[in-house]
Amino acid sequence: MTAVPIAPFGDVLALFRDRAELSRTEVMELTGLSRSTVNGRLTALADAGLIEEIGGGESTGGRPSSRFAFRADRAVVIAADIGATGLTVGVCDLAGEPLRHVSRAIDVWQGPEAVLAEVASAVDELAIADEVWGVGVGVPGPVEFAAGRVVNPPIMTGWDGFDIAGWFGARWAVPVVVENDANARAVAEARAIGSDNLISLKLGTGVGSGLVFNGAIIRGSDGAAGDVGHTRSTAADDENPLPCRCGNLGCVEAYAGGWALRRDLDELGIATASVADLVEQVRRGQAEAVQAVRRAGRVLGDAIAGLVSVLNPATIVLSGLLADTGEVLLSGIRERVYQRAAPLATRNLEIRLSTIGELVGVRGLALVAADRVLAHEAGVGAA
Repeated sequence: MTAVPIAPFGDVLALFRDRAELSRTEVMELTGLSRSTVNGRLTALADAGLIEEIGGGESTGGRPSSRFAFRADRAVVIAADIGATGLTVGVCDLAGEPLRHVSRAIDVWQGPEAVLAEVASAVDELAIADEVWGVGVGVPGPVEFAAGRVVNPPIMTGWDGFDIAGWFGARWAVPVVVENDANARAVAEARAIGSDNLISLKLGTGVGSGLVFNGAIIRGSDGAAGDVGHTRSTAADDENPLPCRCGNLGCVEAYAGGWALRRDLDELGIATASVADLVEQVRRGQAEAVQAVRRAGRVLGDAIAGLVSVLNPATIVLSGLLADTGEVLLSGIRERVYQRAAPLATRNLEIRLSTIGELVGVRGLALVAADRVLAHEAGVGAA
């Protein structure tokens, strides 16, 4: 595994990553750079194998302007999407497109060494022969992004302060990015629809949320921005709030997380083997399961209504296993958001299900990793 060659022309490269292909003239118009400067940068990017000439440029009366395309296949990035009960490791091209992937059941409470050993084993199983330029790792907890560490995670016992980036860096000599899993999903969703103002909800065993505004992830000063799953739920009884996995009482997740819904159904004598089993019961129209998910939607709608009023997103996107219950969940969320958020903030708000598929987390992590290694600020290849 080798690092990407140095070519500090990320400003021009970013245009190709965004638009796939451009003519020499278009690059000059978009950047305001001179022809000689553009020629130099295009030559450097072509020499690095990051763009290639494809011809077909339009003529303005003289010699046709050459067209160039981004080479997403120049190298790959590894993306490891770690959840509470499962992980998916994918190898992706530089545009974030998953090429191959492996999924495994895990228990995040086993701690970092055991879980990351599973990640390494999955990478070995993928038998990657391409040049690897970066690694993106997603975890279900707050992340100190610059250091690549989990910080005071609500559900990741034993992970607090663990040097995840260093663990991977000791095995693969490439830049390693550690990101909250919901943030990574938000990046994938925002890029897919071209939205600069988006909230992504990851709804499965737990409840996660990611915020992308003005084209950037909103992490907060300690990586805890947007963590609605562990805020106080309006459904919490002040005298007898339900306990959450994080150790607190009355959290949104304790009423709307997949594990909490399974608990509630179990108390009614309705056994579910997993969150996926719960979803299947909803699809079959099992009354108690439908009612539980609809209630969860209202709890989630209450939780994010304040975010909608304050941040005024254009889109809220739902992904994860619970999102597979579709309108049963969506109806409750929409009901409470439109009831409780500011009217102006909901006037053009779209609340919908993700259309990316089960690898949305892998795709988002690959994009975050590619952003790092191809960034203008760092120069291509800098860590």
